[in-house]
Amino acid sequence: MAIQQLTVFVQNKKGTVVSVTDMLAKNNVNIRALSIAETEDFGILRLIVNDEKAAEKVLTAQGYLIKTVDVVGVKIGDEPGKLTSALDVLDKADINVEYLYAFMARTERHAYVVLRVEENAAAEAALEAAGFHLITEADINKL
Repeated sequence: MAIQQLTVFVQNKKGTVVSVTDMLAKNNVNIRALSIAETEDFGILRLIVNDEKAAEKVLTAQGYLIKTVDVVGVKIGDEPGKLTSALDVLDKADINVEYLYAFMARTERHAYVVLRVEENAAAEAALEAAGFHLITEADINKL
C-alpha cells in the first residue's frame, strides 16, 4: 500500500526547482506533494506525482540523480492534535519517523501526511489498527 516518492538530488542554485517543475509540467506530470531540504550546495527534492515512471524518465534523461522510495501516506483530520495522535501511534509501536511532510486536499477537511519510516508495513498496520485511513497511489491520482 506504500506510495512511491521520487527523491531528486539537485543543485542549490537559482532556477533549479523551476527547471524541474517545468520539465514535469511539459510532460503532463502533476505534482501532488513536494518537499525540499537543502544544504549550501545541494538540495533534496522529494516529490509525490501522478505518474512517477514518466517523471523519473524525463528527469533522468536530463541528468538528474533520482531515487524512488516507498513512503507511507496517512489521512488525518485537520484539527489540532491529529498529527500528534498519528505520531504517537508510531512511537508506541517503536517505529522511527525519518522525516515527514504534509499537504492539504482540495475538497476535504483533512491533511495528507507522507511519512518515511524504516518499516512501512509495520507503520501501516499500527496506523490502521488505531483507526487512521492510509492513502494509496489511487487516492493521490484523484487529487
